[in-house]
Amino acid sequence: MSAEAADREAATSSRPCTPPQTSWFEFLLEEALLEQHLQKPSPDPPPVQLIVQFLEQASKPSVNEQNQVQPPPDNKRNRILKLLALKVAAHLKWDLDVLEKSLSVPVLNMLLNELLCISKVPPGTKHVDVDLSSLPPTTAMAILLYNRWAIRTIVQSSFPVKQVKPGPPQLNVMNQMQQEKELTENILKVLKEQAADSILVLEGALKLNKDLYVHTIRTLDLLAVEPGMVNGETESSTAGLKISAEEIQCQVCYDLGAIYFQQGSTNAAVHENAKEKFFRTKELIAKNGSSSLHFTIDEERLAGYCQACGVLTSSSDDASQQATPYSQIHSCMKSGNYQDLVKIFLEDNLTLSLPVQFRQSVLRELFQKAQQGNDALDEVCFKVCVCNTVCDVLQGRTIDIQFCQLFLKPSKEKIDFLLEVCSRSINLENASEALKRKMAAFLKNLCLGLEDLQLVFMISSHELFIKLLKDDERKLLIDQMRKRSPRINLCTKPVTSFYDIPASASVNIGQLEHQLILSVDPWRIRQILIELHGMTSERQFWTVSNKWEVPNVYGNVILGIKDNLTRDLVYILMAKGLHCCAIKDFVHAKQLFAACLELVTEFSPKLRQVMLNEMLLLDIYTHEAGAGVSGERPPSDLISRVRGYLEMRVPDIPLRQVIAEECVAFLLNWRENEYLTMQVPLPLVQTNPYVKLGQLLAATCKELPGPKESRRTAKDLWEVVVQICSVSNQHKRGNDGRVSLIKHRESTLGIMYRSELLSFIKKLREPLVLTTILSLFVKLHNVREDIVNDIAAEHISIWPSSIPNLQSVDFEAVAVTVKELVSYALTINANNHFWLIIQADIYFATNQYSAALHYYLQAGAVCSDFFNKMVPPDVYTDQVIKRMIKCCSLLNCHTQVAILCQFLREVDYKTAFKALQEQNSHDAMDSYYEYIWDVTILEYLTYLHHKRGETDKRQIAIKAIGQTELNASNPEEVLQLAAQRRKKKFLQAMAKLYF
Repeated sequence: MSAEAADREAATSSRPCTPPQTSWFEFLLEEALLEQHLQKPSPDPPPVQLIVQFLEQASKPSVNEQNQVQPPPDNKRNRILKLLALKVAAHLKWDLDVLEKSLSVPVLNMLLNELLCISKVPPGTKHVDVDLSSLPPTTAMAILLYNRWAIRTIVQSSFPVKQVKPGPPQLNVMNQMQQEKELTENILKVLKEQAADSILVLEGALKLNKDLYVHTIRTLDLLAVEPGMVNGETESSTAGLKISAEEIQCQVCYDLGAIYFQQGSTNAAVHENAKEKFFRTKELIAKNGSSSLHFTIDEERLAGYCQACGVLTSSSDDASQQATPYSQIHSCMKSGNYQDLVKIFLEDNLTLSLPVQFRQSVLRELFQKAQQGNDALDEVCFKVCVCNTVCDVLQGRTIDIQFCQLFLKPSKEKIDFLLEVCSRSINLENASEALKRKMAAFLKNLCLGLEDLQLVFMISSHELFIKLLKDDERKLLIDQMRKRSPRINLCTKPVTSFYDIPASASVNIGQLEHQLILSVDPWRIRQILIELHGMTSERQFWTVSNKWEVPNVYGNVILGIKDNLTRDLVYILMAKGLHCCAIKDFVHAKQLFAACLELVTEFSPKLRQVMLNEMLLLDIYTHEAGAGVSGERPPSDLISRVRGYLEMRVPDIPLRQVIAEECVAFLLNWRENEYLTMQVPLPLVQTNPYVKLGQLLAATCKELPGPKESRRTAKDLWEVVVQICSVSNQHKRGNDGRVSLIKHRESTLGIMYRSELLSFIKKLREPLVLTTILSLFVKLHNVREDIVNDIAAEHISIWPSSIPNLQSVDFEAVAVTVKELVSYALTINANNHFWLIIQADIYFATNQYSAALHYYLQAGAVCSDFFNKMVPPDVYTDQVIKRMIKCCSLLNCHTQVAILCQFLREVDYKTAFKALQEQNSHDAMDSYYEYIWDVTILEYLTYLHHKRGETDKRQIAIKAIGQTELNASNPEEVLQLAAQRRKKKFLQAMAKLYF
């Protein structure tokens, strides 16, 4: 053995082994094991887990000889298990905080019911009818424990709970969680119905002036002995764990206070009861000390309850509560004393006793009141917001957006108040350097954000500003402001006549430019430009916003206008109009274009025609987005204008290609095929690629119902698209002397680029046109030599079956185009079954079988009223059914395969039998037998299950074959009806599975 191996062996042998976890049944076998286990420093399993295990085993149902589920038997084993669970709870001293944290509501309910049972509380007895003072101490304590838990659970259920992120879905786990949820809801329902009784029981407990006892492991052991051997010890005053009367009162007061506080949301008067109970709890803790309590109380939560009750209940004699900021703020909000409210916030900026969330909630409430029409609160909102902002600055938090919004229009009064808040929020003598730097940075940034020099001077000359910033920092700040605005001339020394200086011209220009950017009113835009040009002649205001974009073909003409004002106005009106058109704000776009047209008509016929063209495009967009959506035909005037644009031959007019594209798409969408094929001028077809493409598409659509020999235009369209999808090949010699083939995908041999063709097609909405172009691309995709699975489409036979030069076609681009076109077509009409079949075939060809099945089923569903009618045979052809069979087979759904084999014109028994022989099937298997109508397949299933010894499944097959409607002697109509009904149910079941 090597030295390294010896070291590893030594390390492994010296490593301590983890002791095995003790199993629950071991505690049944050895009586003393439980106490030994619980005395360990870190017992494994922990006590609460043991309670769950014991009660789970004790409550397991049994199954009798008739295979019927029976409730858990009341035998010795189950009684011992319940007793063990009670002993573990006794070890935990019946601490409800621990038990509630670790045990679910159903488990804790079972545990406490067992405690009531073993404590001799008669089952079915109403606790409110029992006199606690007459009961043995342990029995009274058990009733108290149960009712305390009941109201605590009600209170806890009213709090919002963050949902646990679920793991991977597992059926049995989900069922178990659902059962536990339903059980918890049922228990909560009962507890809420009995809440009034539980409250009366606990109120009665407050009148008990005697100590009580809670069961320990020892008293529980004594109860397990025969009644004659107990000698009454469990009912004597010395048995069990002693709980003093004051401790009981303290805990019961706290629990009652919590339930009263919860009920106060619907009944405000109950808050007085809650306040009384919480303050009584506080007194008892102060008197006895929290360390002596057997039951813990969250003193921070208690303090919060006391503060909340002090605010919610008006009590004039409670001076201590009125002195707290919370109650003072609540009183101010209630009475409308907002001056004192601002004063409290201002004072708290030094003490920082109010949490930031509380400050924000008060501000939100003020904003809501102000929005409801109380204008007087605007100033109060600003002042509270300033207090909060300064507090945030001092504590290193980011400045809230509300402050920035309220400070958009600063004034002398606002700056005065802000400086007062800053001065009163920091004690310069005692403040740390970090605190001073935060305040200085805030004031510096405030100066840099202000445009008005008078307001800047107010801050920079303030005593606090001078103390916080050194001379060199102040000079640096002035330099920064000088760089920001070159027209501002600041000097380091303040001048006495500063307030007499008028606002800078650059500030006014900036404000007007801001209005110019926001406005879409042509008249207002013209007024602003006149004002701006009156203030300065140096600026080109069409460059104010980089969002103002005008096509280059127009820009050269517009920027050639000599008059600066006219140039800016024309450019901005067109840019804003195009932007409104792009965001579908057609009303403002029309106003802007109309104003621009009126302006350019006076001096430029060229720009006048440009604006008429843009207004035509706008009218097309307006109709397509409005009346066109509902199928209403466009007015004849619009169609005439579209034709006129296409036939226009005015020289030197700048034209946008998109307008011609939209015009051709518009004519195709509204079936103006006669014009495109017969009336469009020949020179236009030769010069405009979109017109040529539109003419070929229109002609092909017209010829589709015709005879085979009239498909010359289909061939012409095919050749044009093939050329568009072809790429130029070049040979390049590498360094090693080899010649490689390079495909230039961006270069095209056709009338346009493929991306331009795709963009044009996505403007089409007419179903026949889309079907035609889809059919062409599907055929082009299928021509590929290495294609394995063809895609089916309508009218596919009209296209040529081969291409002379296959290498020139970019088939990868064709495949991408087919996918994009189908996706687009389905956005136009998601219920076109032929398009859905194409989508399914694409998924099938790319081995996405689940998605393929989804679309095959959807295609059948949309044309058969969700399979309530027969699916047309031209939709579910034998090829489609065979592809569905293959999808199911590759998804290991073999029973589905066998059923689908019946759908073929000739039943494929070989495939069906082979599928049924598969034992590893991922579908519902024998649950599908009711959908089989072919007797031969059912007979084979009966034989197969008999051979395998699967009696239950064989019985299901026999039941299916024994139905009278499948009798071979029945008339053909009956057999067809039986088959159709089973087809319908099976396809609906498949649809639910794959949709």
